[in-house]
Order: sequence, then C-alpha cells, then structure tokens
Amino acid sequence: MDSHTVTPAKAAAAPHEDLRRGERPIPPDDDPFYRAPQGYEHAEPGTVLRSRDVEIGFLGLISQRVEATQLLYRTTNLHDEPEVAVTTVFVPAERKSDDCPVLSYQCAIDAVASRCFPSFAMRRGAQPIGAFVQAEYLLVAAALAEGWAVCIPDHEGCHGMWGAPVEPGYRILDGLRAAMQCERLDLSPSAPVGVWGYSGGGLASAWAAELCERYAPELNIVGAVLGSPVGDPGSVARRLNGSFFAGLAALMISALTQVFPGAQNVVDEHATDEGKALLDALQSMTTAQAVWQLRNVDIGSYVDMTADELWDLPEVRHIFDETKLGKSRPKPPVLVIQAVHDGIISVDDVDALVAAYERIGAAVTYHRDRFCGHLLLHPLSAPMTLRWLRDRFTDRPVDEHRTRTVWPTLFNPSTYLGMARLGVITAKVVLGRSIGREPLSTTDAR
Repeated sequence: MDSHTVTPAKAAAAPHEDLRRGERPIPPDDDPFYRAPQGYEHAEPGTVLRSRDVEIGFLGLISQRVEATQLLYRTTNLHDEPEVAVTTVFVPAERKSDDCPVLSYQCAIDAVASRCFPSFAMRRGAQPIGAFVQAEYLLVAAALAEGWAVCIPDHEGCHGMWGAPVEPGYRILDGLRAAMQCERLDLSPSAPVGVWGYSGGGLASAWAAELCERYAPELNIVGAVLGSPVGDPGSVARRLNGSFFAGLAALMISALTQVFPGAQNVVDEHATDEGKALLDALQSMTTAQAVWQLRNVDIGSYVDMTADELWDLPEVRHIFDETKLGKSRPKPPVLVIQAVHDGIISVDDVDALVAAYERIGAAVTYHRDRFCGHLLLHPLSAPMTLRWLRDRFTDRPVDEHRTRTVWPTLFNPSTYLGMARLGVITAKVVLGRSIGREPLSTTDAR
C-alpha cells in the first residue's frame, strides 16, 4: 500500500501518471499501480483511485497510434468485500457527438497469471507469449473504427479469478462507472453503453448483463453480445476433460480453489502431490502454455478418484451450480452467438441458457451458426455484432420475433465485405498507423 489515501471527496483528484513512451511495462504482480491505496474501501464502487496513460503495442511489439488510459478503481468481489481492479480505456480519434457510445469489451483471458491480463498484455513491450488477448486487439480496433470509446476491464480482478461467479459483472460495471467519471476521458454519463465478449469474455459479459439492473441501474446499457458464453462451467469441465483443451478446465479449477473454500478442501483431501504441484504451476501459465502442456490430459489422474467421481462430489456440484448463468434476467437486449459444431462450448449448454433467459423475460436474439467452429466464429461474426450494437446505440427496435438464426455466417456475402474491411483495419494495426473511421457495421445486410 502507498501513503496516498483515497476518500470519496478526493476521487476527482486521483493521481495521474503521464505517458512515457518506450518504457517497458512492469508485470502487474510487481507494478505499484495495481496496489490499492490506503482508505480505498471507503470510496464508492466505480471511484477512480489512480490513472495513467499507456502505450499500446499489437502483440506487444508494434506501437499503436491510439489514446489509452488505464484506471485503477474500487469495485466489489463475490463476497461483497471491497477490492480494486484495472480497466484500459480507448477513446476514438474522431468522435461524432458528445454522447460517444461506450463499449465494454471483455477479452477471453482464460488464465490465472497476471501476465495475461489485458491491461498488461496489450501494452507495448509486454511479452506474455500465449496470451490470447493480444490478438483480440484487432476487434477492439474495429470498435474504435466505429467511433466508439472502448473499455477493456481486467474482469478477473487483480488475482486472476477465472470462472468466478458474479464478480466479473461487478468489475465490468464499476469499470464503466470509472471511465464515465474520469474527467480526462470526457465521456458522457448518459452515453449508450454496450457489452461484448466471446468465450471466457462472453461468460464475464453475461454476468454484467444479469447484474446491471440491480448493481448499476444508472448506466445506460442498451445491449449485450454474448459470444459462445460458458453458461455451464460444470458441463464444460466434463466436456473438455481428456480433450485437446483440457488445460482450460484445469485453469478454471486452479482459480476456483482460491474462490471457494470447498474447492480447496477437495484439493487438500483428494489431489495427489503431482496434482497439487500442477495447480501451483497453473498459477503462472499463460492460456496457450496450459492448453499445450495439458492437451488430452485426464484430470482424474491427478486425484484419488475418477474425474466423473470428482465432478459428482457435493462440494464440486455446489461450485458448478454457483458458477452457472441464467439465474437473473438481463435487462438489456441480448445477442447470443454460438457455433453448432463448437468443440469447446457445447451448443446444448447455450441452447439451455437462451431458453432460461427467454423464460424469465429477457429479449434474446440467438445466432446459432451451423458451420463455423469456436475460434472462427468470433472474427467472422464481428460485422454482424457491430451492426447489432450500432442499432442498439441508435435506439433502433429489436426484432420482435427473436428467432434463432441458422443461416451460416460463412455463407453470408456481407461477411466477406466486413472481413475485407477488417483486413484493412488489421493492416493499419500491423503497420502502426492511425485507425481512423472504418466501420464494419455498415457491411452487414439486414
């Protein structure tokens, strides 16, 4: 902790660090910027505690000509205890109006190691080989090309709580509050807000959509895009065990042992020495490292029972029930995007989540794609996603029928026009040029 004390009265004068180009970033575990200042717990959720300008680098290497500001802000964890989190806010070079739309984009962090947090991995000079979030900057750039401000929160918090329920929503919503309170960013508190994420980012975005009416009713959230959300983590753990992506399930287990005391009890009682060592090692692995090292691994080989017996333990069933989505009605309209032949997230789980949302009165549009796989669908659906968000930002009505869309994205001609425009944006990113106005949202047919 530093000596600076933050109270609500001092929130507007939170300390700010100016940009120092070429400076290599310090990993979050060692960076004092991430440390909570004394007295932060007395501030209101969403209060800016500290801010700084940062240099963004595509893949950590290619400097980007964008304005990026990081905010440390007060938020809340699963147990209603105060904590801090960081969000990175991008402001477009060209704003069309004072009510510039704001998009909260949740990366698929899917790791515990702080080197994978977007606030670090997207900075120039960061070298977390295997952090998927670095590639997601291309979609952030596409949103900036629409003329929208973009917030990218570290939705796992400062301790990498991958898969924890509820609290990712708090961090997303408080990050939006912080961005709109920050005078330097000059964002309107009444601006329309959208939420977008895919896979692990879709899970986090869903929590924000489910919680916003209760936790942050003042935010004008007009739409949420949930790409392949992990609606049922227990089902995903069973599905991925023994598969090429078994490491994703192991990463979530490693994080949840720090969230739920019952999970740690299971580890203490049933994990082998090798299993305990693996859980410790996962704390510092990037996503790609964990996936590669644990490909086709049976998690049951690290405990004194089979994996099926492990999943059926009362403590584990309780955890999976707590982490399951669909218990609360999302207030904003929701677009759910899912591949039928997804090898990571089962379409049956997403079908069930959509059905649960519809039962409790949510306005859901469901794009159920028959041809794309998990990884391909995210970029190919970007033009459709951005168009849907643009319609929400401009207050167009949501289609009343809300039927499942089965026309494959891959076979939609407008997809290729959108991908061509995304290619132009990608070229600008790779060359380190200004993105400018290059909206993908105008390329998707109705």
